Amino acid sequence: MYVRLKLLRKKNKLTQAELSKILGISQASYSLYETGKQDLTISLLLKLSRYYKTSPDYIIGDTDMEEPYGLDK
Repeated sequence: MYVRLKLLRKKNKLTQAELSKILGISQASYSLYETGKQDLTISLLLKLSRYYKTSPDYIIGDTDMEEPYGLDK
C-alpha cells in the first residue's frame, strides 16, 4: 500500500507538501503514511481514492486495476 501511495503521488506530479495541503494534514503526517510508519485511516483512504480517481482496493493492494469500479467506458 505504501509504495502505491508514493507511485500515485509521483504519477500526479505532486510533492508530499502539495498533497498534504489538499488532504488537510501536515506534510509530516503524510510522510508517515507513505513510509508505512502510520496506517491510513479509512477517511483518508477514501479521500485519496477520490482524489486519484481510483478504488480504495487499488491503494491498499487488493487489486492491480487502477480504474475505479462502476465507471462507464
